[in-house]
Amino acid sequence: MDVSAVIVNWNTRDLLLRCLAALGVALRDQSHEVWLVDNGSQDGSVEATQTGFPAVRIIANPENRGYAAAVNQGLAGARGRYVLLLNTDALPMADAIHTLFGFLESHPEAAAAGGQLLRPDGSRQNSIANFPSLTTELLNKSLLRLLLPGRFPGKGRDTPTPVEVESLVGACLLVRREVVDRIGPLDERYFFFLEETDWCYRMRRAGYGIYYVPQARIYHLQGASARSFEAEARIEYHRSRLHFFTKHRGRMATACLRGGCLVRVGMDAAALGLVSLLPGMGESRIGRKAQAARRLLGWYLRGCPAVDGLPRQTRDPLAGGADATEA
Repeated sequence: MDVSAVIVNWNTRDLLLRCLAALGVALRDQSHEVWLVDNGSQDGSVEATQTGFPAVRIIANPENRGYAAAVNQGLAGARGRYVLLLNTDALPMADAIHTLFGFLESHPEAAAAGGQLLRPDGSRQNSIANFPSLTTELLNKSLLRLLLPGRFPGKGRDTPTPVEVESLVGACLLVRREVVDRIGPLDERYFFFLEETDWCYRMRRAGYGIYYVPQARIYHLQGASARSFEAEARIEYHRSRLHFFTKHRGRMATACLRGGCLVRVGMDAAALGLVSLLPGMGESRIGRKAQAARRLLGWYLRGCPAVDGLPRQTRDPLAGGADATEA
């Protein structure tokens, strides 16, 4: 089998159904299977998939296990020579997966390939990611991309041909299965955010290349799963970033990151808080950002407690329930 697609879903039924429809077209040239790992959705996602896409293999978790753990459930059953990680808010164009597949088939040194992510209007999103460092996390990323585009590539840089990069945004990522077997699955200590960055880091340390293939184009409705939990998602991102630093950058760099982020978040909370006091701003986008910044600041001041962040449960954890089941 050529490709095993693994999709993780959490209460994004309509996006999921659109994604599955687009994926069916994009995988028409490869022998394939599709795994859906549902993290305790309450919106009928599993039932709708069973009805509309009966060939999809479904693992229905009773609770939100997080992205990395859910992907690993799919990986455990995947039989393809390549594994495709695809977000529910990603819609690959008809030839996108075929293009990524062909590139990896002809470049054995490559562990993974990803394409150009697009907004709904067709404009480019950032598809390439640098590994987190004190420079990228404490300075302005947009300014770094403007001043040093070769070192910090972004959507503004025209890249007409495939190029090796540090990491990729993981909305649509095709990975060679033999590499997964060598370096291991995703690190489940990441609940949401930076799992694929950590994976790419481990691939590169093992001597493999990560490639951006701009000819593969994917529409990406960025952040749909976490949009209803803005403050919680920001906390989750900061937690994942601290874990990446603890794991790969050492104690001193992690301490510097924590201190620098505390200062930056405090300044953001103060500035946004003042703006939100203006007439009509309290319920606006600025007001919501100010509230999220205050909650993130409180998280840092309370020592980054593990209980904060995106919901781990979608029902009362004391109510019991079966382990993950394949539907």
